[in-house]
Amino acid sequence: MQELNEALSSLDSFISGSQWFVFLLLGTGLFFTLYLRFPQIRFFRHAIDVLRGKYDQGHHIGDTSHFQSLATALSGTVGTGNIAGVALAIHLGGPSALFWMLVTAFLGMTTKMVEVTLSHKYREQTEDGTISGGPMYYMKNRLNMRWLAAIFAVATIFSSFGTGSLPQSNSISNALFAAWGIPHYIVGLILALLLALIVIGGIKRIAQVTEKLVPFMSVVYVLAALSILVYNYENVVPAFLSVFANVFTGSAATGGFLGATVMWAFNRGVNRGLFSNEAGQGSAPIAHAAAKTEEPASEGMVALLEPFIDTILICALTGLVLLSSGAWQEKFDNKFQQADTIVFAGTYAETDPEEKQQVADHILGKSRIPLFTGELPVEKGRITHLGITLIHARSFAENVEVKKGDGLFHGTLTVRNGRIDLPQEGDASVYLTGRSLLHSAPLSSQAFKKGFLGDWGEYIIPLSLLLFAFSTAIAWSYYGDRAVTYLWGSKYVKVYHLVYVAGFFLASFTDTTIVWTISGITVVLMTLPNLIGILLLHKEVKTSIFAYWKRINTEKK
Repeated sequence: MQELNEALSSLDSFISGSQWFVFLLLGTGLFFTLYLRFPQIRFFRHAIDVLRGKYDQGHHIGDTSHFQSLATALSGTVGTGNIAGVALAIHLGGPSALFWMLVTAFLGMTTKMVEVTLSHKYREQTEDGTISGGPMYYMKNRLNMRWLAAIFAVATIFSSFGTGSLPQSNSISNALFAAWGIPHYIVGLILALLLALIVIGGIKRIAQVTEKLVPFMSVVYVLAALSILVYNYENVVPAFLSVFANVFTGSAATGGFLGATVMWAFNRGVNRGLFSNEAGQGSAPIAHAAAKTEEPASEGMVALLEPFIDTILICALTGLVLLSSGAWQEKFDNKFQQADTIVFAGTYAETDPEEKQQVADHILGKSRIPLFTGELPVEKGRITHLGITLIHARSFAENVEVKKGDGLFHGTLTVRNGRIDLPQEGDASVYLTGRSLLHSAPLSSQAFKKGFLGDWGEYIIPLSLLLFAFSTAIAWSYYGDRAVTYLWGSKYVKVYHLVYVAGFFLASFTDTTIVWTISGITVVLMTLPNLIGILLLHKEVKTSIFAYWKRINTEKK
């Protein structure tokens, strides 16, 4: 498992963690923001009016209303990225990662408008009477690049698992197991059955569910987050300032947090920002293409609201809760994930500033520390070897115990290049526990405990994840089935739904780190063809949007 994760991490580091991808993503958003004269500001109020139905006239071809399309697209974006993704970004990049998430969202508002306008303009009606749209259709019908459309459609299918099915199921099951001890596979089985009942009904049933679910879950989560900020009001301003304080210098080590470079914050913030709002990925245009309107640009206007709601509002609230609570730099008792555990050869003390910096430099890639290879004797759950340092979740691990099932482990552990080989003995697995930093949903759960509700606050996260992540899985099943429809026709959609639901179930008990790594890879494989397409059609987009805006202003007079 560790070897697989390391191989996937290397691929993820090249295609999503490297500078070229984040610069391409931000550069595209910046280009269209300037080229279209800051449409996210100029058209914001108009977008709200369109959403409210102010400009609806007559009957138009389509399957959903403006609001249902927005709700479906938001259900695909308001998910684990808003809770687990923000926590992971701050865990890796410090407070400045949140800044880059917000920048990504602001520029992404324009990118989202552009991709939706084009996708709606070139949508098609399928043989079963439903509307099918998305970047693959403008690539085929306008660019005459069927090969690029095919790449995008295939990437969409893979991404429906890497973004919609796998990480959502994984986050839900982990959160409910941590909160109430519900077995992962039980959660996965129940939700997989519910998912199957919804996705079989197609976009109309999906829209009926999401238009009720998205507003409810968003309001509940926002109110809960605001209550935490009110409770920690004295820390809110310092937390807000910390987001901007180290943008160009990197975050220094503080508490259990070992620091982050500028590029770590930049890469992780942009990457998690994209995962959260999906601007440029080309997923939301598939939902918006079904909207009942003959004005593609009007649906583009509605779409620019998505990154604002998803990231600038909800992700920012999550980030401020994490930072104002201080949970992001505190250590908590937890079960160690094998892929997050490293064993160094030699002893390094967290209390020694020089030794702490050596470990931090290794983690940040500035220098290297020898990794341990050999056998670790364990007696009554305690590792007795004195010449090692154990790191978990990028922090010095404390009070480490080795357990087997419900008891303590006795024997030896094999370590290869710093990675522990944890055996499976009979029906009981061997695992490590102790105190360390947390990331993803468990970190958010701890932050929400530091409010009016106290320990009860940790249940906000599992309940929110249940709603957020499940709605994301619903939306992505539709994105995948439209890609299948484009490639092979409607007759294979049922096969896709079966595999999608099965993947959702299996991911409920898969290693979290591997799931997040897979999601990072599939996001990029889908985004690149879409960015190429919208950049090639930049003149057409400008003509369509400005002509629409001129027509709206003429009608007002």
